[in-house]
Amino acid sequence: MKKVKFIFTGLIILFLSLGMMAQTDPPDPPGEHGSDEDQQGRAPIGGGIFILLSLGAAYGGKKLIDFRNMEEE
Repeated sequence: MKKVKFIFTGLIILFLSLGMMAQTDPPDPPGEHGSDEDQQGRAPIGGGIFILLSLGAAYGGKKLIDFRNMEEE
């Protein structure tokens, strides 16, 4: 009976996933294509990378200090 439920559930998931389709991109807005169009949807990541690197360095430093303190005890 468990095999039948497993197969039935698998078939339901398979058939439900067949109906899901990704949406297409929206059409281009009318008008002239300027240089601003090249930058739409892009976010600067320079500041975010700096923040992640500094947080990672601080976390690593804390772990190193904790490890050295544990060795001394």
